[in-house]
Amino acid sequence: MINKKDSLLMEELLNAGYIAHKYAVRLQTVLNRAKGASTNSIASFLGINLNSVSNYVKRYNAGGVEALLKDKTRKPGTAPIPAEVKDRLICFVCQEKPKDMTHWSTRELSKRFGISHTAVNTILRERDIKPHLVKRFQFSTDKDFIRKLQDVVGLYLNPPENAIVFCVDEKSQIQALERTRPILPLRPGLPEMHTHDYERHGTTTLFAALNVASGKVVGKCKQSHRAEDYVSFLKLLDKKAPKDKVLHIIVDNYSAHKAPVVKAYLKEESERFVEHFIPTYSSWLNMIERWFAEITNKRIRRESWKSIKELEEAIIDYITSWNKSGRKFCWTKTFNEIQLSIKKVKTALL
Repeated sequence: MINKKDSLLMEELLNAGYIAHKYAVRLQTVLNRAKGASTNSIASFLGINLNSVSNYVKRYNAGGVEALLKDKTRKPGTAPIPAEVKDRLICFVCQEKPKDMTHWSTRELSKRFGISHTAVNTILRERDIKPHLVKRFQFSTDKDFIRKLQDVVGLYLNPPENAIVFCVDEKSQIQALERTRPILPLRPGLPEMHTHDYERHGTTTLFAALNVASGKVVGKCKQSHRAEDYVSFLKLLDKKAPKDKVLHIIVDNYSAHKAPVVKAYLKEESERFVEHFIPTYSSWLNMIERWFAEITNKRIRRESWKSIKELEEAIIDYITSWNKSGRKFCWTKTFNEIQLSIKKVKTALL
């Protein structure tokens, strides 16, 4: 079956140790078969298919050692999709919409262009086109946007002396939802599981003020979020903050923050409070919103609450824990950097 010359050559190649693994397997297959090893034992030892053993032996018989060291040429597969077709598909997706639908799917595009949906998916990935996604945006319409932006960023980066900067807002309509069945804990292969249905036990509103310098939060839960409730919270903030400091409060344009009763209180306390409004549609500029996201994701959203009281106690406990942790948010973007980012987005979208 195998002559001595070929056997010596194969042994020499294997001992040299520089040939590719797939070629070494072929040589070992033929050598072991020549030594009388069975097909099953060879396949098991080398970790290959039984048919591969027979195929390698047949390849040697037909072409010698040289045939084992070369790969067979195969018939070409599906012809690559021309660049013109790819360009036409991308232009089509970006400029036209399907009838009675909001966006194209890969299978609809497959029918339209006569190629497989996997090919369509590959083309879309190559060009970073995502017809299945949508993102929303909103530019501020505030005529004083520049002045307010500069004012708030200035407070973050260069706070006044002998003053404390607070980001103030309320998180309203926090629902005390009780799941109809107990929450199933996390298990291997399964995430934590909740029932879809729940019982409502009412809502609460969290008034909160984030100390920009220290990161500590002053919070109070109330059943409503009227102007009177806001004034009540400002009085609490006045009580909690050091008496010898001026309190600069950053707030949004919610009507309760501009109500006559609020203006009257702030006018009386003009030496204690200085109010700064963020521009309209610019909640990202108020750092308390980032903290609201933190407490929502880590304490409120995934729990089951039997009562409003239980929910409010958990919120206050979280605030206490947060204040002990020493965590805080650090604003780094300058006014000019923000202006440049907004300009880039407007240039890309408008």
